[in-house]
Amino acid sequence: MEGLRKLGQVQKLLELMQSQGIINSSSNTTNADSERFLANLFLLMIQPCGELDMNTKCQLVSEHLPKISAAFLEEALQCLSEEGHEPAETVFPLYCDKKAGLDSLQNDSDSMGMVGLDAMQRANSTLEDFCRSYFMFHEMDVNQPQSIFRYLPILSFTEGYIYQLDSLNEKSLQLPISGVPDSELGLEANQSWIVQFMKLFGTEPFRPHLVLLEQHGLLTGRIREEFRFGEEYWALERKLCSALMSKQEVSVEDVMRAIHLKSFDYRVLNLLLYQLRGEEVNELHMEFLSVSEFLVEISDDLFDYEEDVLENNFNILRMLVRIYGASTAPTMLARLISEAEEKYDLLLKSLDPKLSMNYQKRCEEATKEGGKITGPSFGTWSIPPVIEDEDSYRSKISNSKQSVVSGDTFLTLQVSD
Repeated sequence: MEGLRKLGQVQKLLELMQSQGIINSSSNTTNADSERFLANLFLLMIQPCGELDMNTKCQLVSEHLPKISAAFLEEALQCLSEEGHEPAETVFPLYCDKKAGLDSLQNDSDSMGMVGLDAMQRANSTLEDFCRSYFMFHEMDVNQPQSIFRYLPILSFTEGYIYQLDSLNEKSLQLPISGVPDSELGLEANQSWIVQFMKLFGTEPFRPHLVLLEQHGLLTGRIREEFRFGEEYWALERKLCSALMSKQEVSVEDVMRAIHLKSFDYRVLNLLLYQLRGEEVNELHMEFLSVSEFLVEISDDLFDYEEDVLENNFNILRMLVRIYGASTAPTMLARLISEAEEKYDLLLKSLDPKLSMNYQKRCEEATKEGGKITGPSFGTWSIPPVIEDEDSYRSKISNSKQSVVSGDTFLTLQVSD
């Protein structure tokens, strides 16, 4: 991960050098190597080294650089190699000040893009669904293990990374409505989550992963854009859910934008699979799947409606109730579903007949399994009873749980002869 951090620093310096006219952008490999060398040199020069300031460093380089020759560098390389040192390209940045070095290592640890076991486990069901539903669009057989395991490391790490950030975003939404005193949750733990959230979402939360993808030659402008859409979705979720909690109005434009962005992780995985296989993106497939994803997100929101109210998560029915009221919201949602299904059916007819048949079969399987569905072949849509007073609903559920824990509520079983 230290290597990824350094690559990110080098890239930032390259961008700065280009903006200042120090170097010119070029795809030529030789020039690219030269620019990278200069970036690494500048990176070394700006590192803390005792009490040296930038002017002193520049004077030292100007004074001693004419004395350095290629022969001297070759001799220095040979000297280090004989002593068993690592090649110069893999050595960590040099720190002359011991305390500064330790502080930097701590900062590196805090900023690493790491994925926990919980995030990997949560991502597992999405990965299974992605393989079973999207591999067919790449003419891949999901029943052949080599088809899965060949690309699983990148796909799994990517989805796990997204879930790691999504979990942190959800924590930020739940803190204000937990209904539990800070003394019980642990004030220090809450503050730790808030600090971590502000650090990540206040900068570029996906940057470490983007550097990783770029290192493996997988990062495209389109993939980078989908990650930006992911950040936009989380920002909209925080904005909209905060508005609901504070009794403020929400914008229907923001709601529709959010529901369309919500499946960004599936699009990232799909675009990555195109890159991993060296294929051109099939625009018809992408358009069809985007409509299917939209319908799936609505289906998921209806299934998770009560839970999303309790945890203050984004849910399209919650938002429509705030915008249109409890009586009109179901009608507006039904209209959205109907319009999307019409577009879905039209695009479905444009697919290869075999692919269309296989995808519909997969949708039926997912519906029967009761897991995450990946198409609109649901049968009958069912909109749950609308919760008009969310505060009252959360209070009722919270009191019910507390009564069970305190022993005020008992379960009586009657056995008849």
